[in-house]
Amino acid sequence: MKIRILIPLLALANVLNAQEVLDTIYANGHKNVALFFSEPIRQGIVGAPNFVFSYNREKEQHFGLVQAKPGEESNLLVLTKDGRVYSYILKYRKQLSRLNHFVTGSESIGTERPITIRKEEQEDEELDSIAKRREYFERFCNYLLKAKNERLATKRKGRIKLQLQKMAYNGNETYLVMQVSNNSNIDFEVDYLKVYSVTGNKKKKASHQRLERLPIHRYQMPSLVKKGESKRFVYVLPKFVLAKGEYSEMELHEGKGSRKVLLRDP
Repeated sequence: MKIRILIPLLALANVLNAQEVLDTIYANGHKNVALFFSEPIRQGIVGAPNFVFSYNREKEQHFGLVQAKPGEESNLLVLTKDGRVYSYILKYRKQLSRLNHFVTGSESIGTERPITIRKEEQEDEELDSIAKRREYFERFCNYLLKAKNERLATKRKGRIKLQLQKMAYNGNETYLVMQVSNNSNIDFEVDYLKVYSVTGNKKKKASHQRLERLPIHRYQMPSLVKKGESKRFVYVLPKFVLAKGEYSEMELHEGKGSRKVLLRDP
C-alpha cells in the first residue's frame, strides 16, 4: 500500500518542479533569450524597467526576445493573436543555461476574451491598429528631427559621412536620429543601413558577437543622397538594452558601388 501511494506523489512532485522551471525565465544583457509561441504575439508587457521584451509590432511573428539588467525580479505577460494569455516570472541571471523556450497553447493561463469577432472585422481592426501606430511613430520622429542635435558619433569614409545625432527612448521603442552627408562628386545611392548590437573588445575583431536590430519603422530614409547633400532620418527599433562591454554599430552600404561606412557608437 505504501508503494502505491509513493509513486503518484513522486510523479506529482516531478510535474510541479517542471512547471516551476518553465514559468521562470532567466535573462541577462549579454544574450538574447527567445520565446517561441504557437500563435503570433499581439502584445507583451514587462513589469520593471530592467527587463525588456521585444517583438515585431509591424509584422506578425511567433517569437519575442527577453533581455535583462541586474535588479529585482519582475514578470512578463504575453497575449497571442488567438486571445491566449501567458504569464512568467522574470529573473536576472549572469550565467544562462537555457536560451530558447518553445511555448505550447496548453501552457496558457487563460484567454483574454472569447473570440467571436468575424475574420473580416478582425482584419479591419488589425489594419486600423497598424495605421495608428505608424502615424504615432511618424509624429514622434518628426518631433525628433526638429529638436536640437547632439551628435553622439560620426564616421567619414570616402567623403561620405554617417552621423548618429540622437538616441531616444519612448515606450517600447528606441529611436535613432541619423544623418548621411555626401561631400563627394558622385551621387550616393543607398542600398541599406543596418544596426547591430556588438559584444566584445573593439580592438579584437575575432571576439566580436554581432546581433542585428531590425527596424520596425523608417522615417524619411533616403534612397539617394546627391553630391553636396545631407539627409536626416530616423530609425525606429524595438527597445533594447546595451549592457556593459556592449556597443552599437551602424553599417551603411552603397547600392551601385563599393562605398560603405561603419559607424560605432562609443
